[in-house]
Amino acid sequence: MAIETQWVLDDAHLARLCAEWRGLPYVALDTEFMRVDTFYPIAALLQVGDGRRAYLIDPLRISDWSGLAGLLEDQAVVKVLHACSEDLEVLWRLTGSLPAPLFDTQLAAGYLNIGFSMGYSRLVQTVLGLELPKGETRSDWLQRPLSETQIQYAVEDAQHLAELYEALLPRLSDEKRAWVLEDGAELVANLQREVDPDEAYREVKQAWRLKPRQLAVLRALSAWRERQARARNQPRNRVLREPSLWPLARTQPGDLVTLARIEDMHPRTVRQDGETLLELIRSAAALPESQWPAPLPEPLPLECSSLLKKLRAVGQCEAEKLDIAPELMLRKKVLEALLKTGYPNGPYALPDSLRGWRREKMGQALLDALEGQS
Repeated sequence: MAIETQWVLDDAHLARLCAEWRGLPYVALDTEFMRVDTFYPIAALLQVGDGRRAYLIDPLRISDWSGLAGLLEDQAVVKVLHACSEDLEVLWRLTGSLPAPLFDTQLAAGYLNIGFSMGYSRLVQTVLGLELPKGETRSDWLQRPLSETQIQYAVEDAQHLAELYEALLPRLSDEKRAWVLEDGAELVANLQREVDPDEAYREVKQAWRLKPRQLAVLRALSAWRERQARARNQPRNRVLREPSLWPLARTQPGDLVTLARIEDMHPRTVRQDGETLLELIRSAAALPESQWPAPLPEPLPLECSSLLKKLRAVGQCEAEKLDIAPELMLRKKVLEALLKTGYPNGPYALPDSLRGWRREKMGQALLDALEGQS
C-alpha cells in the first residue's frame, strides 16, 4: 500500500506542520546526512512520521528551523528515533535543540529483551513482520533530485518508525517506559557535554605511559587537533592522525625531517602544519613543572578480569529478573570506574557514571560483590 507523503520545501510550510505536530502525542524522526570529509554531519533530508503519513523535509530549502526547535523541546510530544546518536548531531547542528523526551526504539527493544543493538531493518522485520528493501545509506543524499529508490527508503523509514513505536509502547511496563526515556535523556546529555579540547589528551591510547612533561606536549597537540578539526570542519584524522599523537609527545621532534619520520605522519600534515606542530611541541615542553598535567592512572591489571566478571554477573542476574537484554545493564566503563575507586584493597565507592535506575537497582549489590575481595 502506498504511503501518503508530503514534501516540505519552505519555511512557512515547516512552521505550520511543527505547530500541528505539537498537538500530537508523538512524532517519529529520522535523518539522512553526509559525513565523508567533514567534522560535522551535513543534513541532507529529515523524515517525520506521525502514524498517518510521512513528511520529507528538504534542509537545502529551509532556513528557519525555529518551529522544529520548538517541537524538539516540547515535553508534551515524545520524539521517536532509532539508534539515534548521529541523528542527534544532525538535529543539534540544524536547530540548536535536541529532542526531549526521546524514545529510542533500539533501546526499547533491549528493554523488551527482543535483542540488543538491533538494526532498524531487523527490528521492523521482528516486530512488524515487514521485509525492508536494502538501505540507501551509502548513496548520495545531497543529490537533487533524489532517486525514486531513495524517496521510497526515506518514506518507509518514517512510516515504519511510527508503527514500531505504536507496537512497542504497549508492551513496555510503566517502569520500563520510564527507563527508555531516562536513557534517551542520557543520550541527549552526553551530546551536550562537548569534548573540552584541553581534556582530549586523556583519551589518547597509551597516554598513561607518558611522563608529566610529555603529557603537557600531548595535551597541547590534542587540543590543537580538536580545535582545528572544528574550525576547518574536517575529520580529526585529516588534521593529524591519532596514531601520531603519542610518538610526537614521547619523542618531541625538533625539525621537519624528524617530524616526517613520526609513525603514520601524513606528508600533507608536515607541509601544511609542520612548523605549527614544532612550535606547539617546543612551547609545551618549555612549560614550568607547575603547569604539567598530573600523571594519568594506569589501566586496571589483567588480574581484574575475574572481578569484572563477578560484577557483570550482578547485572546479568538483575537482567534475568527484569527480562531485559543483559548488555543494557552495566557498561564496562562504569564497572572499570567502580574498580578504580578502590582497587586492590578497597574500600570502593559507586562512580558518578552509575546513575538513575541502575544505581538504585544494582549499586548496593555491586558493592556487596566487592566486599571481602581485597
